[in-house]
Amino acid sequence: MSLRVAMLSVHTSPLHQPGTGDAGGMNVYMVQLSRALAEQGVEVDLFTRCRGEEHPDPAGLGPGVRVRHLEAGPRAPLPKEDMPALVVPFSLALLKEERRYDLVHSHYWLSGQAGRIAAAGWRIPFVHTAHTLARVKNAALAEGDAPEPELRIRGEHQVVGSADRLIANTGDEARALRELYGADAGRTQIVRPGVDLGTFGPGGGRAAARARLGLPADAFVPLYAGRIQPLKGPDVMVRAVAALLERAPHLRARTLVPVVGGNSGAGPRGEAWELARELGVSDVLRHHPPVPQEELALWYRAADVLMVPSRSESFGLVALEAQACGTPVLASAVGGLPTAVRDGETGLLVHGNDPREYARRLLWLAEHPAEAAVMGRAAVAHARGMSWAGAAAATLEVYREVLREEGARPGADMSEAGAAARSCLADTSPLEGREGRNSTLAALLG
Repeated sequence: MSLRVAMLSVHTSPLHQPGTGDAGGMNVYMVQLSRALAEQGVEVDLFTRCRGEEHPDPAGLGPGVRVRHLEAGPRAPLPKEDMPALVVPFSLALLKEERRYDLVHSHYWLSGQAGRIAAAGWRIPFVHTAHTLARVKNAALAEGDAPEPELRIRGEHQVVGSADRLIANTGDEARALRELYGADAGRTQIVRPGVDLGTFGPGGGRAAARARLGLPADAFVPLYAGRIQPLKGPDVMVRAVAALLERAPHLRARTLVPVVGGNSGAGPRGEAWELARELGVSDVLRHHPPVPQEELALWYRAADVLMVPSRSESFGLVALEAQACGTPVLASAVGGLPTAVRDGETGLLVHGNDPREYARRLLWLAEHPAEAAVMGRAAVAHARGMSWAGAAAATLEVYREVLREEGARPGADMSEAGAAARSCLADTSPLEGREGRNSTLAALLG
């Protein structure tokens, strides 16, 4: 059965560089999943908001995959906090598309709100992948970090209640959907993400990668790769490095910590670097901007260990990518990371956010390179069992199952789309007063 899928990403484009702004693992997920689905005969159109960037429309990501840019709000980057107001205009633009689709698959709660409106209007099934959940994030906030708003929590409940299928990355996420949002277990299915094995692999090994990146051959290199935001734990990383060097001062001369990533979110900038100065470890940290996937693979190969000290993590694709390159991972035991990393076999997991625990494990890795190398080889084998082809096959089975259940539906029904839009507009409309809301609904229903 050949399928045509409308995949939605309102707040971030699949074309954005991961590690910058709001772009991260979800962007990688959408691109790789879409390509793998296309290889299995599915046509995928990835819809995102037009921000005025110089991208062709449609932009091709390979055979069978197109990125489409919809007019919703100003042609300019906006903070994610302003995005709820653009959900209904985005949905309106989507419903004007002449191309017909068999199914809507949304990513993140904002796209889920748009997805439930579009699916109701088109009378087609609605599949949603959350990637992160507000209630989970709020339970693991860093000190001083702003909690996710009640608006998002209400929106996530609406999406969970509307979706014909919810795709969770791990059993932990599926439990959170059930226990925190009341998701129906029968409509919640687990599909583990994959890793691009064509890009991420051992390659020429550590020495060759360090030579290409200009890193000392004998350095001890713990790597941090990802967005620099409180939820990802860069402060834990900095404090762990400081605790390591306090405990083992002889390592300072050969320790180098690359930080590959950019600032993210609406919070203060530069806190990690200020903390590094306060703790006296600025000399061992090296900041590098986000890089394309092929260069990121070099950084993974060059490292002795990848640090992922996240306070919350739906899966942690960077952990899987590093393991595919033969690098063990030191990560927090939260969310999907215990699925991505086999504790004691392909890396080490830390319960809690105590930097001293991270430092203790870093010291062990520095002093036991032979055992760390064994972990690296096991990590390669582990990652090879988690391909995007496998993730796409499992996702395609979810699509087929929900389509079999739904069967043939009548044509478009704008009244259902209007009902979904009303619940969204009640919370998020930026328009002034009832007249503005009514005009938006009139455009949708007309």
